[in-house]
Amino acid sequence: MTQYEPRYEQPSLFSAADVSGSYRVNAPSMLLDISPEALQGWKQRIFDFQQQVREQPAPTQVSLFDLEPTPTQADSLNPFTLPRQNTEFWRWQASDTGTSALYFVIDEEVPLLLYVGETVKSNQRWKGEHDCKRYLDNYRMIHYTHQIPTQLNIAFWPHAPQATRPRQQLELALILKWRSPFNKENWTLWGTPFTGGKSPD
Repeated sequence: MTQYEPRYEQPSLFSAADVSGSYRVNAPSMLLDISPEALQGWKQRIFDFQQQVREQPAPTQVSLFDLEPTPTQADSLNPFTLPRQNTEFWRWQASDTGTSALYFVIDEEVPLLLYVGETVKSNQRWKGEHDCKRYLDNYRMIHYTHQIPTQLNIAFWPHAPQATRPRQQLELALILKWRSPFNKENWTLWGTPFTGGKSPD
């Protein structure tokens, strides 16, 4: 794995948004005024953290197909090794509603894990309203404005527990492990430049 370039160091650039405990953010999609240097610095810090996670030794003698999530199961699941598909997959006709799954939105250009989610119907999760769609639109637009390439894909892990609580527990463990920036649990860590939250200082 080569280091993500170019590298910029601006650790205090993005302020944490003042967020309540609610999941939905009702602010409309917007193009925030983020400089290329600020954008690259934000991505670099997240990449550096996730790269350290990827380089940690994998635990031994575990199964990704256990019915109940365990700490070692979260440790063993590497989103970057899963098959990918386009984030617009939900527009295509599917023969069934899918299965219980965890899913991961990844910018392959970096690579960067942006979002971790869970669903009971993998082929229908994004057909309705979803805040992450808006975050990705803002993310794409600011990259396009600065002529910085992106390659956004989504990966599904179809072996998640069928029961809602165990599936959500595993989802949370992975959100906290990878510190995915579009998940609200990590907004105070990375700031909210694409969620309609507070603008850069």
